[in-house]
Amino acid sequence: MRLFHTLVFRRCYGSLQNRLLLGVAIAWLLIVALVLGITWQLGKEMVQETNVSHLRYESRLLADEVTQQVSARINTLERLSSLLSQRDNPSWLQTELRHQNTLLELFEGLVVTDASGRIIADWPVVPGRKNLETGQEEYFRALRGTGRPYVSQPFVGRASNMPMVLISVPRKGSEGEFQGFVGGVVSLNRGGLFDRLARIRLGEKGYAGVATASGKILYHPNRDLIMQDVPSASENPLLDLALDGWQGDGVGALLNGERGLQAFSQIWPADWVVGLFLPMGQAQLPLQGFIRQLWWVWLSLAVLMLPLLWVLLRQMLLPLRHLEKQIGEVGLGKRHKVNLDTNMLELREVSNTFNRVEDERQTLLTNLHEREAFLDSVLSSTPQGMFVANFDGDITYMNPALLEMLGVEPGDEPGDWHKQIHPDDHPGAMDMWRHSLKTGSEFLRQLRFHRHDDEMLWLEVHARAVMLTQGGHSLGLVGMVKDITERRQQEAIQRWEAEHDPLTGLLNRRGFERRLEEAFADFQKTSTPSALILFDLDHFKPINDEGGHALGDEMLRRIAQVVAWEVRRSDHVARQGGDEFGVLLPSCTLRQAKTIADSLRKAVAEISVTQESKGSTASKEYKVTLSLGVTAFSEDDTAIDAAMERADSASYEAKSLGRNSVVVKMAAAAGSHEDLVALFD
Repeated sequence: MRLFHTLVFRRCYGSLQNRLLLGVAIAWLLIVALVLGITWQLGKEMVQETNVSHLRYESRLLADEVTQQVSARINTLERLSSLLSQRDNPSWLQTELRHQNTLLELFEGLVVTDASGRIIADWPVVPGRKNLETGQEEYFRALRGTGRPYVSQPFVGRASNMPMVLISVPRKGSEGEFQGFVGGVVSLNRGGLFDRLARIRLGEKGYAGVATASGKILYHPNRDLIMQDVPSASENPLLDLALDGWQGDGVGALLNGERGLQAFSQIWPADWVVGLFLPMGQAQLPLQGFIRQLWWVWLSLAVLMLPLLWVLLRQMLLPLRHLEKQIGEVGLGKRHKVNLDTNMLELREVSNTFNRVEDERQTLLTNLHEREAFLDSVLSSTPQGMFVANFDGDITYMNPALLEMLGVEPGDEPGDWHKQIHPDDHPGAMDMWRHSLKTGSEFLRQLRFHRHDDEMLWLEVHARAVMLTQGGHSLGLVGMVKDITERRQQEAIQRWEAEHDPLTGLLNRRGFERRLEEAFADFQKTSTPSALILFDLDHFKPINDEGGHALGDEMLRRIAQVVAWEVRRSDHVARQGGDEFGVLLPSCTLRQAKTIADSLRKAVAEISVTQESKGSTASKEYKVTLSLGVTAFSEDDTAIDAAMERADSASYEAKSLGRNSVVVKMAAAAGSHEDLVALFD
């Protein structure tokens, strides 16, 4: 039996062909395992990084959305507070609240208190709410102490039995004394605060949540968790950091104990935090399926390739049998040299020991010429631009594709190519070029290139140093060039569209706020003055209602053209939404801004659109006017929101003063009131 196993072993593994086949199979399996392992590790990192970036971006968008919702309600209450200030007559206040039915789209109810915290007016009227004492509530104490808007801790409404919060702003008298507050009750379930969170999709198990800084859950897909406490710091340290004001992302435990990706952003006006959570298993699910498919594909290829490898190895080893036969014939004197018809280098080296040195040299020279011809043919026929540079950095060869790309004639010297690089890109590109030649590192750069016909291209140049195996010296660079002009142009178009209004071509809210931030940063660093104008259109609603939205859009486009024409080239004009516009005037004083605002008011007043007659209905002409609010950055401003609020408040006052007017509002100095200047038509 042992002899039988020995014979089988020699039969199967004694053959060089079988050993090579077994070695190839083992090497294939090892490569597959190694590649799959590396793919899994790199894939996990890429999947985690991609998902974390997505969560971070979504959390910022959600926080911005909720911040806008809260800020809009605070601004509304502040305008209502200015209307109700300096009056404590309950009957008058109750009547004024009834006239604010439009605010019930934002609030479940409105309340007004006196200086002691007693509710003296509410709308809609809820039994038991009037004369309710709030003086000992935390939100009342915070309002009276800080004199700033405040969002209360969540509570359950007595009438609706739903979770709610109270957004309140102080009422102040003529001397700035505290007279109580105006508050709006907002439902957490249907108040519109968390509409975007309800629409977000993070797969089957991913979700978004909102909590207060004190640790109460305000929003969660599982409604049973609303008003409950968030997990402890030991269970979720990242969430505990977020409750202290931290913004960021990471990996931590979810409510069900599973590890997952998390991202947090702050909602500063309400002292809330938004969190996005994605289970790790769900994030890695596509990668697991891909790895399984890849394993079966590679395994199937291995099974299919084994018979082919066996045939190929048998064919490749035929010259060995011929070599054995010819060596035997040489030994018998039947031939003078070995003559094998094969391309196998090993067998050729063995046969060269039986032949003359001159034959070996001629064979090597022939192979060298063939390789050079092959390389030259490949470089000349490839559609990709390619070049070769010597040790000094001078380009010695450009293939036809690169010559055509750069507009270089075939007979021209390519040595001065670097002079056509854009002046802004030239120093950095040449420094990196010399560094790559000196250190042997890769050269990868995107740069602008001027052709002889004055066309400018965006090029991506990627070159690698050719190193000698002995001594580590560089022979030069070999690289390729891609024309990425179209891609860069597309990226520029996308950036423009992201910050501009498609109807008017003006900046949208995002683009306008970014330029406001830049101007405010310049003001803080260099005290460069900048002015801000906010306005909306008077009597615009009848155009849409009677003439239709197409006529309203035409009016908006004409106004945008006139405003852009009236301001300076350095100014930024934006349509922030609907009929709301803004103008940023960098390096502009408040007096100059007032003059520009008045010119805008007069210019827009001359614009008109006409509704064409239909049947017996005569054509009708529509005009609009502007209510403009003007302000400038102040040293007391901590963010652009302060200037925006002043300009918006000034615009609101201009409208209340009869429309078609300009109100200039400057930041109040310590102990004084804001300075108002009104211009009327």
